[in-house]
Amino acid sequence: MLPRKRAAGAEAVQTTTESSPKKHCTAVTTGNSRSNDDNNNSIANTEDHIMALGNGNSIDIDEDLHSRQLAVYGRETMRRLFASNVLISGMQGLGAEIAKNLVLAGVKSVTLHDEGAVELWDLSGNFIFSEDDVGKNRALASIQKLQELNNSVVISTLTTELTKEQLSDFQVVVFTDISLERAIEFDDYCHNHQPPISFIKSEVRGLFGSTFCDFGPEFTVFDVDGKDPHTGIIASISNDNPALVTCVDDERLEFQDGDLVVFSEVNGMKELNDGKPRKIKNVRPYSFAIEEDTAKYSAYVKGGIVTQVKQPKVLKFKPLREALKDPGDFLLSDFSKFDRPPLLHLAFQALDKFQSEFGHFPVAGSEDDAQKFISSVTSMNDALSDGRLEAIDQILLRHFASGARAVLNPMAAMFGGIVGQEVVKACSGKFHPLFQFFYFESVESLPAEPLLPSDLKPLNSRYDAQISVFGSKIQKKLEDAKIFVVGSGALGCEFLKNLALMGVSCGKQGKLTITDDDVIEKSNLSRQFLFRDWNIGQAKSKVAASAAALINPSLNIEALQNRAGPETENVFNDEFWENLSVVVNALDNVNARLYIDQRCLYFQKPLLESGTLGAKCNTQMVIPHLTENYGASRDPPEKQAPMCTVHSFPHNIDHCLTWARSEFEGLLEKTPAEVNTYLTNPNEYASAMKKAGDAQARDNLERVLECLDKERCETFQDCINWARLKFEDYFANRVKQLTYTFPEDATTSNGAPFWSAPKRFPRPLQFSVDDPSHLYFIMSGSVLRAETFGIPIPDWVKSPRKLADAANQVIVPDFQPKRGVKIVTDEKASSFSTSSIDDAAVIDELIMKLEERRKLLSPGFRMNSIQFEKDDDTNYHMDLIAGLANMRARNYGIPEVDKLKAKFIAGRIIPAIATSTAMATGLVCLELYKVLDGGHKLQDYRNTFANLALPLFSIAEPVPPKVIKHKDMSWTVWDRWILKDNPTLKELLQWLKNRGLNAYSISHGSCLLYNSIFPKHRERMDKKLVDLVRNVAKAELPPYRQHFDVVVACEDDDDKDVDIPQVSIYFR
Repeated sequence: MLPRKRAAGAEAVQTTTESSPKKHCTAVTTGNSRSNDDNNNSIANTEDHIMALGNGNSIDIDEDLHSRQLAVYGRETMRRLFASNVLISGMQGLGAEIAKNLVLAGVKSVTLHDEGAVELWDLSGNFIFSEDDVGKNRALASIQKLQELNNSVVISTLTTELTKEQLSDFQVVVFTDISLERAIEFDDYCHNHQPPISFIKSEVRGLFGSTFCDFGPEFTVFDVDGKDPHTGIIASISNDNPALVTCVDDERLEFQDGDLVVFSEVNGMKELNDGKPRKIKNVRPYSFAIEEDTAKYSAYVKGGIVTQVKQPKVLKFKPLREALKDPGDFLLSDFSKFDRPPLLHLAFQALDKFQSEFGHFPVAGSEDDAQKFISSVTSMNDALSDGRLEAIDQILLRHFASGARAVLNPMAAMFGGIVGQEVVKACSGKFHPLFQFFYFESVESLPAEPLLPSDLKPLNSRYDAQISVFGSKIQKKLEDAKIFVVGSGALGCEFLKNLALMGVSCGKQGKLTITDDDVIEKSNLSRQFLFRDWNIGQAKSKVAASAAALINPSLNIEALQNRAGPETENVFNDEFWENLSVVVNALDNVNARLYIDQRCLYFQKPLLESGTLGAKCNTQMVIPHLTENYGASRDPPEKQAPMCTVHSFPHNIDHCLTWARSEFEGLLEKTPAEVNTYLTNPNEYASAMKKAGDAQARDNLERVLECLDKERCETFQDCINWARLKFEDYFANRVKQLTYTFPEDATTSNGAPFWSAPKRFPRPLQFSVDDPSHLYFIMSGSVLRAETFGIPIPDWVKSPRKLADAANQVIVPDFQPKRGVKIVTDEKASSFSTSSIDDAAVIDELIMKLEERRKLLSPGFRMNSIQFEKDDDTNYHMDLIAGLANMRARNYGIPEVDKLKAKFIAGRIIPAIATSTAMATGLVCLELYKVLDGGHKLQDYRNTFANLALPLFSIAEPVPPKVIKHKDMSWTVWDRWILKDNPTLKELLQWLKNRGLNAYSISHGSCLLYNSIFPKHRERMDKKLVDLVRNVAKAELPPYRQHFDVVVACEDDDDKDVDIPQVSIYFR
């Protein structure tokens, strides 16, 4: 038994008879914790209650493992997945991809069905098989490697012919290799079954793919898009018919006409607080109308929240038998190909007919088979009474026929993501299903030069399927490619798998370099499928490289643990970059992407960019001289809440969690680190503070002194005292001071109510040991405080009774609000530190007190600085942050959240699932064929944005780069002007002069090397530029550098500025 990722009693089950897989699932999962989760969540006593708060309930979901997936789906969807049994029939490349995604997602069981044996042909499309598996049954050969992905999923096999009665054991059935006749028979059974069984048929044929979904006569979608309900903060409501509701102009409303909304917390017009959904109309950016007469309602006073009510949607699917004749609207992906889906609808039917008649797929490159296939499509089209196509694209159909037998890995990865997501929808009702046909093709990926039949002949290699589509010449280019993959997380793992199967960098001349400075964590395992439990703590790149080499032993791969950035340009030097064929980004942050983008621009290397966010993914092709670069367009920065809002006037849970994380880091990370900095070298620290002499220095000293004096802890009871007094300070005293300074009836200088929307008037909390959330705050706070001081933590801390007794011993001083306390209300303020003319004197006094306090410390005393770690549920970090945020939310009447939701927001967790990752990498690898072929034009490349939740696919040509023209020259951001032979300043100026450009300023970094207005600079004319860089700019040019860059400002002969490319000076 392999190490488990989630508590379960599951085992791999191999079935070679027609036995019911559901029976096997029942047998091996008896006693599984999932089956009793409702009973196990009951809280029997106070002891259980306090711990349940800490664990965020839901004992059936391993939140450490599935946190990123939970951020997309939520607990209810995950529970439905855990109860779902899925059949996948056809274990070639597409079936393997679908199975991988579902096993990672964590369905209850996956049954693999295939009657065929592994062939060498399968190895270019299926990551599970090796050459040792050739001749084995495909389903049996798949079970072990899929089981390694998640031991909580029951994986079983069926290896004999399926009967339709067996389908009743599953909630969803997926067929990837089935005749149309059998598909219709099975779908009829599933459609009419009670309850209906969701049926999915998907195929990948060369560069063509299709998917059909039938989820029954009536299928309810509980959540169409997965978004949180939209909300608005009310500013006014009219007594009118219809009533006009105006909201504060903090953020634009995202409501639509016809939405249902509910009102809450409305003061005055309380009739609206009845919880009844109301339909809205006339939606504007900050207002809308409700279809209700409020003329006789009480007058609106203040406050109120309006929240969208998301409505379920019922879809009526047609069975395959009917949908083939009347397909309805096809889901489009590329609007430049809007006429393709109807033709492909016929083509896939004609391919089934061809197989039925001739017993095989059309042979690659066979003109005779292509003509038979085209004739079949033409006949089918001519027989149509409605929807007959006016023209048949024979070239497209010839490509279809030629590659029909091949299952290409990039296509399998893309459709594996799409179909995997459709299975999740069928199991859970989460997100809108594909309704009902989707067709896709990527013939632009074919070589620019026409292929000869001889190019497509099999070579008895693992790449024969790919060669049958692209030819042996492209295969050689793939094998000899030098690839740089940046990042080996979720995207990186998928890319390595795809590249290994495609044979990229698998030749004698080829090399794949992958780098990642991160290590494997448990939360990675739900989507970074090359990693296993036993790899936790190991370097991502090394483990991923080893796993990829097992997929294809010919892969020439080097794994590095360097972050690609300015500090590692000695590793990734000029020679490294110049030898690359293409760069593939698999990064998770914008700054790193921008750096790689600049490197690719500089060295004129293609960059294949992609990213995911939950069910969304995007790809961008950055091709030298053809497309704009990644950094040419930027997303607008995320809106940040003003500091005063977060500190004193929160109005949503995000504000509370932002404040909570800031307090956590200040108390437990920054202050202990500041203490240690002082204790390491007191004199140097004191001198630095005196030299700074500002409010920040004063604040730092005050925090250090407070930590070592008034708030110093020597026993665990001291830590409890500290936590109890922090509770009083945060949730009682500060609120009393705020409401003393700004009473509920306070007005602004304009006479308007101070506490008007979006501000919420706070109320202080009264501490009670009978409130489990109060007690849990004390527990998590005292445990972490003890950790910073190295104090042992007693076992009794988890006992509510003993903890309550200890908390009750704390003497809490009475609080009296002070007059004249300044509370920042300016939304533009960026700091709460206020300068004073007495800062220098106060700093001197603080340093004296600190020195006196230091003498009382034991020799070598140091504090432990705690760095926030969100993915360890045993460390109390998220418990304290959730406690801080929820108590603050309680102050302000804001709805509280559980620890999981708090983790998503405070931990800034990026929602992630395996399906969108797989789709993105498949799309990128379809573009890689074009890049390595080298002869494609701009119109052949594709950028993609997709949202699998809707589903939505938007595929379009990349944007070309901006062209700058001067005389008979033109250039773009891709150009770099190169001067070799170690030129002088004069030679550079003359080189530019010859091109009609008058340089008036030359700089290197931030240093000016030459400016025409400075007479002394003329003395530098005969000096080598490299000497100016070394002696004037004081730049270090390490031995591995062969050149440096200068920025030149130029004018034309009419004194107009001209933006020229960067100039590179080669001096070696």
